[in-house]
Amino acid sequence: MSKPPFAKINFGRAAVDVSSFEDGSMVLRAAQRLEPYPRSVGAMLEHWARETPEQTFLAERAGDGWRRISYADTLSAVRSIAQAFLNRRLSAERPVAILSDNSIDHALVALGAMHAGIPVAPISASYSLLSTDYGKLKHTLGLVAPGLIFVANGAPFTAALNAVDLGGAELVVGANPPEGVPATLLAELMQTTATAEVDDALNRIGPDTTAKILFTSGSTGMPKGVINTHGMLCSNQQSLTQLWPFLSEKPPVIVDWLPWNHVFGGNFCFNMMLRHGGSIYIDDGKATPQLIKKTVANLREISPTIYFNVPRGYDMLLPYLEQDEELRNSFFKNLDLIFYAAAALPPHLWTRLEDVAVTALGKRVPMVSGWGSTETSPLITVVNYPIDRSGVIGLPIPGCQIKMVPNFGKMEMRIRGPNITPGYYKRDDLTRKEFDEEGWYCIGDAGKLADPDHPELGIEFDGRVSEDFKLLSGTWVSVGSVRLKAISTGTPVIQDAVVTGHDREEIGLLVFPSEEGCRSLCPDAPADATLAELIRDSRVRNHVAITLKKLVAESTGSSTRPTRMLLMEELPSIDANEITDKGYINQRGVLARRVALVERLYADAAAGDVIVCERGKKTSA
Repeated sequence: MSKPPFAKINFGRAAVDVSSFEDGSMVLRAAQRLEPYPRSVGAMLEHWARETPEQTFLAERAGDGWRRISYADTLSAVRSIAQAFLNRRLSAERPVAILSDNSIDHALVALGAMHAGIPVAPISASYSLLSTDYGKLKHTLGLVAPGLIFVANGAPFTAALNAVDLGGAELVVGANPPEGVPATLLAELMQTTATAEVDDALNRIGPDTTAKILFTSGSTGMPKGVINTHGMLCSNQQSLTQLWPFLSEKPPVIVDWLPWNHVFGGNFCFNMMLRHGGSIYIDDGKATPQLIKKTVANLREISPTIYFNVPRGYDMLLPYLEQDEELRNSFFKNLDLIFYAAAALPPHLWTRLEDVAVTALGKRVPMVSGWGSTETSPLITVVNYPIDRSGVIGLPIPGCQIKMVPNFGKMEMRIRGPNITPGYYKRDDLTRKEFDEEGWYCIGDAGKLADPDHPELGIEFDGRVSEDFKLLSGTWVSVGSVRLKAISTGTPVIQDAVVTGHDREEIGLLVFPSEEGCRSLCPDAPADATLAELIRDSRVRNHVAITLKKLVAESTGSSTRPTRMLLMEELPSIDANEITDKGYINQRGVLARRVALVERLYADAAAGDVIVCERGKKTSA
């Protein structure tokens, strides 16, 4: 039975040039040449302040309604803040650091710094609000050495700000100054009268001027500060404009929670709206059981034209879309495109998203993805054609080249282009390690052509080269493939999984269970039952045992056959590098912290909470 058609959308032509070499490597380039692009982030803001001055640029929750700010008012506030920063002699050596979550004030401060040619370093709010040792906050502030630090609401940051050395930086707050730390109100800066000095500073900005210092998640140690230049950010958006011409047909609207200290939310989503005169409704919800209802409430009121999220976010949102007709109709009313990133979308979530779109519209909304990193601003590839499954990451964007190099049975991808970082902030030693002798950035990911005879059908993501490992037999295990299969097969209990087995005989899985999924199997469980209690319920354990048995039966060999699982009751820790703000699980961080659980998983006499299944043998639950 054929599927319903896709909703119509104006994509650019999907085409790629491929050069192959005798050593088995190949270079992929976009068939389109990169066209001229704005010289700075500030130039994009000034354009829309002239063209559509009253258009809403930013909006955030204010009581039962929305506080909105137009492009013209944004530019006015940004120029005042830029002048205040210049008056304080902030510079590339004395940048601006932002510790808060997304807000209008956060955006104004960031844009004010970039307008004046001053780098801005947005730092994860979780380093201040969720951490207990403030280790990452101390590290990032110590590296940046900011001349000014901004927090939108000072009170929640009181403990963190009193625990770290501010290094003489001025603290600016939007409201509620923290106890014990002198602070200036942002309103004071916004009353500054802008002069020609602001225009001169903006005109001096070039493609190599640092716009941002964005921090990596710190998966292998402390976060690294990645230099993002104005040229990187603006060329990336021009590439997207050429591949997604529908963005220029009407001002796009997004309802978005993705944190601006990450490249997905802060560069891709934010700058896309700025490049096309769009509107950002800042979602005060998140992909957590506690906050997802805020996202639902916002989507009831505002209908996006594009929706961005990570797989965990779609997993949280889908039950509401499936059960609530009013929400579903509001969500899909103006929707042109669904975009996912940060991790592959499990097949069962793909199918449910398609089904709920068809229920609302009678047709499918295109679902696409892209690929990139903090070091690539972020896009390297993007899908600009309808696809039927997850895993396809599209084609190289204009101006960018991908070199695919044979590496232990996979094709490692290396990158060159105007979207690539010049290096890591104050860490030339790290910069040298990330580029090969020909200047290609070594991202550490692998890919393969979806159809070698038709390269225009795009690249499939093939996992991280650095995460894959060998069993004792010498067989390579593709971590990404095993993880996705386990999540899809184990729904609704398995929310995420970490693959084990390095230098062992068999693959194992450390499982982060979904509390909501466990409760769905135990409807009579007390409302106050903890996750630890739920995962010991026989119905949950039987479900996992059946899942494991199916994974074993459907495996093609030892490299795809997990034989043991352990459901973990402790949530991933941000202090221990186990999870990012976007909900992406760091495989190596979990394994490094939970060595004892790995040992329990493989103990000769498996512990009672370990579920074991070997081919041809009965599952032990």
